[in-house]
Amino acid sequence: MKHDSEEFAEIARRTTILRTQVGSGVHGTAIEGTDDRDEMGLCVEPPEYVVGLRRFEQYIRRTAEERTGVVNTPSGPGDLDLVVYSLRKWLRLALQGNPTVLIPLFAPEHEVVTITDLGRDLRANADMVVSRRAGERFRGYLHSQRRRMVDGTVAARVNRPGVVARYGFDVKYAAHMVRLGVQGVELLETGRITLPVPEPWLTWIRDLRQGRHTAEEALDAAEGLEARLVELIGSSDLPPEPDHRRADRWLVRAYESVWAA
Repeated sequence: MKHDSEEFAEIARRTTILRTQVGSGVHGTAIEGTDDRDEMGLCVEPPEYVVGLRRFEQYIRRTAEERTGVVNTPSGPGDLDLVVYSLRKWLRLALQGNPTVLIPLFAPEHEVVTITDLGRDLRANADMVVSRRAGERFRGYLHSQRRRMVDGTVAARVNRPGVVARYGFDVKYAAHMVRLGVQGVELLETGRITLPVPEPWLTWIRDLRQGRHTAEEALDAAEGLEARLVELIGSSDLPPEPDHRRADRWLVRAYESVWAA
């Protein structure tokens, strides 16, 4: 089954419990007129997609492809990139500490597109998925991105020749790298992620996106943040692992409550 099928679209429309903005807009790092809008939703799929032969893992909608009729059309200003995960899949990713997947737990109220009582309860129980394991994922992503900037293989992952031609390096990629480090450090220090990114880092990252910092400055910032992440992975007050048993009990109750209704 295609992830963008009308069948999956209907499941997402009917059963979403939480949907928020997750991209540069919610981080506060978007530059007007240059960014698309990224949203993530969580839904409780019907029982036949859990215990039956069919499977629902996510629904994907990209308005750039709808607009052009061409698969893999790059998203531009005004376009929407939406993914709605099965709650079961989303929770598995969240327990692994996936940085992007954690964002709906912390998005401010004005960035929440859809929410039910179950979605509110999930956000109130964010601590069951937050652990030092998430710090390891943040550090892993940050390290990989820093290495690609050093060895010049960024273009193999993200193709933005216009940005590189204007600034000499991919400033959007560099800003994402630094922002990831900032948020990973905050998560390990506080158990939360503040959105948008708090000052003074917010201005620094926005300046980086507009070419007001060099690639070397971005790499230095990322190196310092990675070193702090390594330190916190060993010393943070967060538990070393998320509370899988509590999360599993919550997930079972969530599906039971939705299906009973």
